Amino acid sequence: MITGASSGLGRGMALEIAARGGHLGLLARREDLLKEIVEETRNVKAVFATADVRDAKAVSEAAERFRRELGPIDILIANAGIGTADHVVSLTPEHAANVIGINVLGAINSVAAVLPEMVERKQGRLVAISSLAAYRGLAKSAAYCSSKAALSAYFESLRIDLRHAGIGVTTIHPGFIKTDLTAGRHSKMPYLMDLDVGVKKIVTAIEKEKKTYAFPWQLATIVRATMMMPPAIYDWIAERNSFRE
Repeated sequence: MITGASSGLGRGMALEIAARGGHLGLLARREDLLKEIVEETRNVKAVFATADVRDAKAVSEAAERFRRELGPIDILIANAGIGTADHVVSLTPEHAANVIGINVLGAINSVAAVLPEMVERKQGRLVAISSLAAYRGLAKSAAYCSSKAALSAYFESLRIDLRHAGIGVTTIHPGFIKTDLTAGRHSKMPYLMDLDVGVKKIVTAIEKEKKTYAFPWQLATIVRATMMMPPAIYDWIAERNSFRE
């Protein structure tokens, strides 16, 4: 089951998983794009449902449909997410609530829709598509960074709670990948990766049942190094490197 499956990473992962023989439950808001993916994946069973991940009831109903038509859900990929490019002065509570609602509460709703049945079977894997932006705050990214930090912390808590339940948990922290979220930016994005390359890395990490996976390694190393910087030094660097322009 993939949320946010209609475009970008979601669509790419759906096609890659289908190429590897996996059946698909596809969830997103845009029915026309979901239909196109189903048409492209005739080698496997694919079922789609339209829903807003912020609607817990609709997500639960979609998961039930997938189970009914495809069987038990083995893997949930909580991928639905949006970005923002607002300076904090112009960031409205409504906009922040929308980002957090989709990126965080949408993932929580998705987990709630699949976890009870996984626990009953003592089998399954929960996957979050977070971001390297979860590690530290970035310029003009207050809502996005906070949402991804919350998402990563939530899935880490899941991993601890489910250690003895037979449920695996994987948190993916990608860097910059060529999708709609990065299109149109004028600022240079370090180690910008083609979509198909990023998708293959993510799907392979899921297959290997990694607990966490951050990539590309060069950018992940830099980001982790910044966590040890004194705030004054980090603030000076981060202020001069906005990737949201």
